Amino acid sequence: MTPRITRALRMLSPHPWLGPVAHPGRPPSGARRRGPAVRRRSAVVAAVLGALAVPFAIAPAEAAPHPPRTGFETSDGAGWTGLGEEQAFLGAVDRASDRAAVDRIGTTKEGRPLQLVRIGKKHPAPATTVLLICSQHGDEPAGREACLTTLRDLAFAEDRATRAFLSRTTLLVLPTANPDGRAADTRGNADGVDINRDHIALETAEGRAIAAVVRDERPDVIYDLHEYGATPPYYDKDLFVLWPRNLNVAGRVHGLSRTLSEQYVRPAATGSGYSSGHYGIWTDPVTGDPIRQTAGDGQERILRNASGLKHAVGLLIESRIDALSDAEKDDPALNHRRRVHSQRTALDGLLAFTEEQRARIRAATGLSRVSGYADRGPVYLGGADNDPAEPGEILADPPCGYRLDAAQYAGVKDELALHGVRSHRDGAGAYVPLRQSARSLIPLLLDQRATYSLTSGQADTAC
Repeated sequence: MTPRITRALRMLSPHPWLGPVAHPGRPPSGARRRGPAVRRRSAVVAAVLGALAVPFAIAPAEAAPHPPRTGFETSDGAGWTGLGEEQAFLGAVDRASDRAAVDRIGTTKEGRPLQLVRIGKKHPAPATTVLLICSQHGDEPAGREACLTTLRDLAFAEDRATRAFLSRTTLLVLPTANPDGRAADTRGNADGVDINRDHIALETAEGRAIAAVVRDERPDVIYDLHEYGATPPYYDKDLFVLWPRNLNVAGRVHGLSRTLSEQYVRPAATGSGYSSGHYGIWTDPVTGDPIRQTAGDGQERILRNASGLKHAVGLLIESRIDALSDAEKDDPALNHRRRVHSQRTALDGLLAFTEEQRARIRAATGLSRVSGYADRGPVYLGGADNDPAEPGEILADPPCGYRLDAAQYAGVKDELALHGVRSHRDGAGAYVPLRQSARSLIPLLLDQRATYSLTSGQADTAC
């Protein structure tokens, strides 16, 4: 622990959100499962968070006379924040806080705004940019509520430690990534498309808006908040997490994504009494050994993998929707509050990670962004970090680039631009060189053997 954090710990009150949470009808899961190593790591996370005082060590009421509250808060969890309530809430935050700004970055099919909230100024390097993507699936609202209250608390906190944190951090929040789905309480958008399967094709307004933010803001960390339905006793943790598994993600980015998961987010959750596991992996309830994988592979079209391919440390987080007790079944507000609180504790881990690891984060993402100009290694069209690619899924000697005819280029040029892929005119068509920052992404977009390619370009091997 650094001397700065040690000194701060002497001055700041304990972090109120890190106390154990007793779930009705059962003891805190952390009390049952925590081993010595996890307890030590949880203590470190708690110490860092207490030192930072972000975002909850100071109640909003102490920082502003009348800080805005969400519909979820005013109903004490009886109902989720409505879209109209969200607009009023964000408008109030924007007007009352000099460190908050709300921008419209797109419009859904049904005319609802896609809004990006910036907390902190747009800093030059070496500041760290963190992007929260909330509620890609409209029927998974708990992460959205956690995002709204987190951005509010950061916007209004006045303690010195939080100000210092925001002086070197920009937090970007897309509170409702799927407004049409949220309004209808559906997983997909107004066309029934799963936005979290659209981060390659970019066919949806929502997917395109996210891609533009990632391209323009170049976030160092992308954190994607979801919920899931449990399958007891094999798949029923309070929170599940997963990092980018795609084999093309740069090694340091992949490693730090796992660090975020295993050394920060999961210990923060455990410290508050929540159990956690790895998304998509069924485990034996007695031994804890993995017995089946149902999801969580290296598909490039999923945001957590697309994030890594675009050089950001990334993590998927999923809170359990199902009631944990008869009390939660009888009182939906109790269930809602538990789900949101579990997401808030996980966000605690993210903020601690950002502060404690910011130098490593910046080094890893910076190196990833420039490696494509010199890398001559293979590109993987399949596989994952726990599932080796088949020989036919490996471009052992990737081409120099891809040629697109006029019709192909006309069909994909906007998507290439949104992905941050550089191309130039080549006769009537275009040429896309691999030697650029997006090197590992380009074959996934243009190679005829890629599963989710935009088009089948002609590989140029005459380097």
